[in-house]
Amino acid sequence: MTAPWNGEREPWQGWRVPPRAGPAPGVGHAERVGIGAAGTPARGPRAERFPGRIGVAASGRLVLKNAVMPSLPPVIFEDEALIAFDKPAGLLIAPDRWDKARENLMGLVHEKMGRGVANVHRIDAGTSGLVLCAKTKPALDMLSGQFQAKTVEKVYTALACGRPALDLYTVDFVMKEDAAAPGRMCVVKKHGKAAVTEFRVVERFPRAGLAHVECRPRTGRTHQIRVHLMASGTPILNDPFYGNETRLLLSDLKRGYKGRDEERPLIARLALHAAELAFTHPVSRERTTLRAPLPQDLAVAFKYLRKFDGPHPAGRRR
Repeated sequence: MTAPWNGEREPWQGWRVPPRAGPAPGVGHAERVGIGAAGTPARGPRAERFPGRIGVAASGRLVLKNAVMPSLPPVIFEDEALIAFDKPAGLLIAPDRWDKARENLMGLVHEKMGRGVANVHRIDAGTSGLVLCAKTKPALDMLSGQFQAKTVEKVYTALACGRPALDLYTVDFVMKEDAAAPGRMCVVKKHGKAAVTEFRVVERFPRAGLAHVECRPRTGRTHQIRVHLMASGTPILNDPFYGNETRLLLSDLKRGYKGRDEERPLIARLALHAAELAFTHPVSRERTTLRAPLPQDLAVAFKYLRKFDGPHPAGRRR
């Protein structure tokens, strides 16, 4: 049986087949005020098939034919000025600075839609969820200005390890790149950049030692949510840079669970999802909210946490 695609390029350099473990995630919805009839959600993903079969070339290199070309992620919303994607975890937004050949969202977008489409912001490769792109230069300029002016509302969903001390709190630790670990960030007292994130604990799961946290970054520093939660003592589950050894196993929740020897975590990737963006539409000038549904792995994790370790809404602790 083929393992689910994890977003990484296979050992060969040709096209790979990106199989899915289950049905494609559903298309999210947009709350739009004053956007014309053209502003309707478009469904994805799209794929292109090529004839042939899998074989080995004379050089010995594995050749994939009759394969599904990497397709664009599901489209949450599209109109004449904008397109928003539901990015899967593991897919880069732009080319990696160390591995230029690694697949990325904007490479796929430019290949299929032309280089006139540009991403307005970024989310980490390990983070799933909403990515907004502009299809015209005026739209890009206006949206970029909103991000710079910090008038865009961003909401993320996270599973954090530990027990947050408060249900509502704000973290404003100053950050900079870690000189000892390039590509990672750290908290410093001075000579860094200001960073502010507001957090709200939605649910607590005491048996698992986890919390469902809503995150609202007010600035846009690299790894900001991840570093702020880590520095607060509640790192995001499965964070390879700033996390701990916590795993979410069904056997830890369900009494009498059988099959522990072959058990896999309910979710094995960074438990962070870009859930919502609210901004002023560049054409209609109306406030617009886009939402990305929870991906299947996070939805399953919440399902079992609530079934066997809840519900424990914030404010009700034990």
